[in-house]
Amino acid sequence: MYYNPYTRATYAFAFKPLLIMLSALFSSQISAAEQNATISLPTVAVTGNPLGVSSDEMVVPVSTLNGRELSLRRESTLGDTLNGIPGVATTHFGPNASRPVIRGLDAERVRIMQNGIGVLDASSLSFDHAVTVDPLIIEQIDVVRGPAALLYGGSAVGGVVNAIDHRIPTEQLNGIVGRAEARAGGPDSQNNLAGVVDVGNGKIVIHADAYTRKTSDLNIPGYAVSSRKNSADNTLREHHGKLINSSANSDGGAIGASLTFDHGYLGASYSGFRNNYGTVAEPTVRVDMKSDRWDVASEFSELGSIVSRVKVRLAHTDYQHQEIDNGTVGTTFKNQGMEGSLEAGHAKIGLANNLQLDGVLGFQFDNTNFEALGDEAFVPSVHTQNNAVYLYEELPVNAHKITFGGRLGHTRVDSKDHVDFGAARKNSFNPNSFALGGLYSINSHWSLTSNLSHNERAPSYFELYAKGAHIATGQYEVGNGNFDKERSNGIDAQIRWKDAKNSLSIGAYYTRFSSFIGLFATGNIISNLPEAQFRAVPAVFKGLEGEGKFNIANNLDLTIRGDYVNAKEKRTGDYLPRITPLRLGTGLQYQLNGFSARLDALHAFKQNHTAAKELVTNGYTDVSALLAYKLPTKLNIELFAKVNNLLNQEIREHASFLKDISPAGERSVLIGARADF
Repeated sequence: MYYNPYTRATYAFAFKPLLIMLSALFSSQISAAEQNATISLPTVAVTGNPLGVSSDEMVVPVSTLNGRELSLRRESTLGDTLNGIPGVATTHFGPNASRPVIRGLDAERVRIMQNGIGVLDASSLSFDHAVTVDPLIIEQIDVVRGPAALLYGGSAVGGVVNAIDHRIPTEQLNGIVGRAEARAGGPDSQNNLAGVVDVGNGKIVIHADAYTRKTSDLNIPGYAVSSRKNSADNTLREHHGKLINSSANSDGGAIGASLTFDHGYLGASYSGFRNNYGTVAEPTVRVDMKSDRWDVASEFSELGSIVSRVKVRLAHTDYQHQEIDNGTVGTTFKNQGMEGSLEAGHAKIGLANNLQLDGVLGFQFDNTNFEALGDEAFVPSVHTQNNAVYLYEELPVNAHKITFGGRLGHTRVDSKDHVDFGAARKNSFNPNSFALGGLYSINSHWSLTSNLSHNERAPSYFELYAKGAHIATGQYEVGNGNFDKERSNGIDAQIRWKDAKNSLSIGAYYTRFSSFIGLFATGNIISNLPEAQFRAVPAVFKGLEGEGKFNIANNLDLTIRGDYVNAKEKRTGDYLPRITPLRLGTGLQYQLNGFSARLDALHAFKQNHTAAKELVTNGYTDVSALLAYKLPTKLNIELFAKVNNLLNQEIREHASFLKDISPAGERSVLIGARADF
């Protein structure tokens, strides 16, 4: 078996001497009171929210996880951590590679960001490629459900997931604060440890974090291969109770620093990510992944009567992963590039009848070079450039609000000469997006929101230039270099209610694509694999989402949630592949002093609205339970135990490409401890 040369022990604790040095450097300025300080961080969503309003005042639907709630929901991947949030599912390519699916859309239509800048990896190219973000270090995750192309570009037509880690401190700190977390158990026998520390003297804040994660092959309740697949193509049902080649070793860390002011900051950080994991689809193949990222960020407010705020973000990423078969490197994927944005907020502009217009003007760019080398390189080397300007404005009208804006972009996707892919090709697109929204306050408890949008997306490099065997999906994929822009129009509406500790939101959406770029089977066989071609077809996505929280007794809360999405090719009426079925969930949460308990149940119905050659997926009921206790100590220490898949059901996510050979884990117990200081 191949192991990462950056050993877990070496890399995970590389920051320990640095943390000791930082503590000593600032120790003379830390009083006893300051040692008990905490960083006061806003709990409102920052994604899709350029003006800093509260989540209740936003037109677009946003879900936010942070603090204790995020800690108790953490899974090994970003997709699995968010799975079950209304409108959010997971691609679940085994327990180690999983991207979020939002309203039935995934890959290039869901933009994954880290601190507001795109994550530069290869996870959208193939389902077996992991996202280079580990949930162990994340402090907050924002999920924008629905089109967010106006602010974040065409790759956000389905939504945005923004992982916020505060590796560049944004607030003044005088003292030392941090957190640590350890957990063990679960269906993959995991052993995880993470630590975060921030040290400041009132002007300079230095951040450091490190984590390590080790998992074994996943224990499953039955066979890896489903009975439906066995009946359909006679695939043998082997390996009862164990998902072969699903173990992982990963570690990483970061160091960052900021110079802070009363109304702003200037900072930079370096972070490293290492991951070595089994691919599940190929029992002898492991992925050895590494990513190095350098970030610079700055923001200043209260600048003047014309430009009131300026925000700058810049990130350079050097990414590589190798697919290793029995110790031999078969294919290498590289992605290197830079992304940045400059955003300026103008001072409020007075209009008639005391109306004041508030908004931002922004510029975004990215420049990336992608390479695929080796046996399974099914795309050529590609250079991609994106440049865009956008405008977002809000106009409050008494208790109501109107929002509007536009984005003008230019994209170049140029392939290089290659013996297998032919002569170099150049493609140029001008994707433009526009949106108009509103919030209507019925009274102090009820409000209505709606958002109309026109969204355009430039085709990705693999949709244009793919040509070859893609073993992870078991297909021979063929792109189309003559694609035009993908276009869609959508409407999103919500009704919201809030009263003290009680809240409820119900939403509906309808998105019509005039040219939805998808991967469709042709029925042909090439190189002993079924051929699948990228085609542009008219399609319609529509659905419902809802969630609520109600205080039904002292210290006892009831939660409800549900979602449904229907996606069809408009011309033929055929269902699109890998669409999550109707899901309904409920839960009870009890808390008294330092003790808390939770019981959650999510039922996914049978999915028989399937695409051609796609198997039906049985329904399941996923029940989990949690017990936690905060110790009566000066440090904020909490012990917890979590039971997953309490009914020990065979859980197969229909949105997963591997649903019929890779189920979720069996009933298991995970124990852990978290501490804040």
